[in-house]
Amino acid sequence: MTDWFPALVYLLCFLTGGACAVLLARNYWRTGARVLLWSALCFLLLAGNSFVVILDLLVIRTVDFRLVRTLLSLGAVGVLLFGFIWDLEE
Repeated sequence: MTDWFPALVYLLCFLTGGACAVLLARNYWRTGARVLLWSALCFLLLAGNSFVVILDLLVIRTVDFRLVRTLLSLGAVGVLLFGFIWDLEE
C-alpha cells in the first residue's frame, strides 16, 4: 500500500461518521423518535474519534492521543447504551 492510503481511510471514516450523525439527527427532528437522537450522538462521538485519529496519526505525531480516542469510543458506546436503557424504561 502507498502512504496516502491510510490517510484516505481515516478521512472516509470521519466523513462517514459525520454523515451518519447528520442524517440521524435530521430524521430525529422530523419524527421525534428518541432512538435516532441517541444514535446520532453516538455517531457524532465516533466521528470525533475518527478526527482525533487523523490528528494523532497524521497531523500531530508528537502527542499521544490514545486516551482521548479511547474515551470518545467509550462515550459513544455509553451514550447509545444509556439511550437504549432510558427508552426501555418508558
